[in-house]
Amino acid sequence: MLSTLPLLFGIYLGIAQEVSGQGHLKKSPKFEPNWESIKAHYKDPEWFNDQKFGIFIHWGAYAVPAFGSEWYPRQMYMDTATFSAQLKLEKLGPNETYLHHKQKYGDQKKFGYKDFIPMFKAEKFNAKKWINLFKKSGARYVIPVADHHDGFAMYKSNTTRWNAAEMGPKKDILGELFTEGRKQGLIMGASSHYAFNWSFYNKKDHFDTTDPAYSDLYSEKGKDLTEPVSEAFKQKWWKRTKDLIDNYQPDILWFDFYLDIPDFAEYRPKLAAYYYNKGIEWGKEVVINDKNFNHEAFPEGTVIYDLERGKLPGIRKLPWQTDTSIGKNSWGYVTNWQSKTANELVDDLVDIVSKNGNLLLNIGPKADGTIPKDQQKILLQIGKWLKTNGSAIYGTEYWSVFGEGPTEVKKGHHSEGGNKGFTSKDIRFTKKGNKLYAILLEWPENGSVLIKSLATGQDITKDLRIETVKLLESNKNLGFEQNEKGLFIEDLGKRKGDFAHCIEITMKDPIITINP
Repeated sequence: MLSTLPLLFGIYLGIAQEVSGQGHLKKSPKFEPNWESIKAHYKDPEWFNDQKFGIFIHWGAYAVPAFGSEWYPRQMYMDTATFSAQLKLEKLGPNETYLHHKQKYGDQKKFGYKDFIPMFKAEKFNAKKWINLFKKSGARYVIPVADHHDGFAMYKSNTTRWNAAEMGPKKDILGELFTEGRKQGLIMGASSHYAFNWSFYNKKDHFDTTDPAYSDLYSEKGKDLTEPVSEAFKQKWWKRTKDLIDNYQPDILWFDFYLDIPDFAEYRPKLAAYYYNKGIEWGKEVVINDKNFNHEAFPEGTVIYDLERGKLPGIRKLPWQTDTSIGKNSWGYVTNWQSKTANELVDDLVDIVSKNGNLLLNIGPKADGTIPKDQQKILLQIGKWLKTNGSAIYGTEYWSVFGEGPTEVKKGHHSEGGNKGFTSKDIRFTKKGNKLYAILLEWPENGSVLIKSLATGQDITKDLRIETVKLLESNKNLGFEQNEKGLFIEDLGKRKGDFAHCIEITMKDPIITINP
């Protein structure tokens, strides 16, 4: 009997500590499926904001035709002006992709999107090679598309036969990437675009989309474009999403538009509560990313706000993210893929991080499972830059001002096309401890720079006592002078880096952010 006393006392003490709110046994709060509960308990995890750079992967059967964009499966059925009432993309006549498909593959009744799936073999896919590349790029997290609008799951699904483990590649693509990514220390997430599957395909009798044998791919929706989302489809979406969460335990769950329409209102808090509670069960912080076109869909402070192909003009105190593609004209691989330059993308990364954001950069692999060489080159160039300058990016915070210079950034989704290139006058700031990083987005013509934001006599600089100034790419201390005009560096030395240039300014004391 005496031998059991320590055990009984330990149990009693643990219960007492849990009840009193002391000790490590205190349970984390449980999220209820309502916004009041979620807002009360949710906090953006610090680890997400620290990572700064992630890889997005748009890959599916749409890589087989490799024409137009990853929206090929929708556009191949667009034969009239009913292109898309929801997205206001009406056209006067048949879509280019519709005509291309008809000419190359035949009538859409006989050769539909379903017929690309057996052609999607991914025979050269190698998860280890992909993850090795992502590591070399400097990415800290990876988000493969698990379900796109087309309805084909890139994982071993328990809810649909249309999945990569049973058809096409005959491999659990998501599972292999998760296993290898976590083995190499990357944070792994998954994206779901499946909600829009309800309205993705045009339904007409002269297409195979109306064949009931394939309604589990093309959705059960009828020919009426305005038909609201059925309860049966919403339940299907829920079971499919829950299956993805339960079986892959993603650290990040990213959602595309359409989940934010009124039809899914009751499912959004249900999803957030379920996933966040699962995180507690797994013993880790998890996070939802959402584009949130409807800003009331996910209340502020319940998910990470994500901007598609767009940025913010200033600092947002809550973490946020830009998702964009290396490809200017597509997310999924197409034969006329047009890549941005590594210089543009590094500038975007710096600009975003200075405003408290992350960059999620998309690649588009080929149908055989290879990543095109031009995309690989760009990722490796970014990785080389981060290897030298990563201390100015990873784990940093925003400063009192995000930057200075003449180039303004447009705000909002799909706004990147209206942005101008940065100049040598454009500087961005990040900070970490007692170090302030002034990042020059272009090399100054005369090799000298005046950082006006560091002029003396301002509130944001009155407690900053500079000890050393160093250019990271040369790792040499620089001479400087600070006065009421700014911090003047007369000679940056010989240019060694290819892209943005990071000046590390070490202060005597930790840097305080004032009124950002």
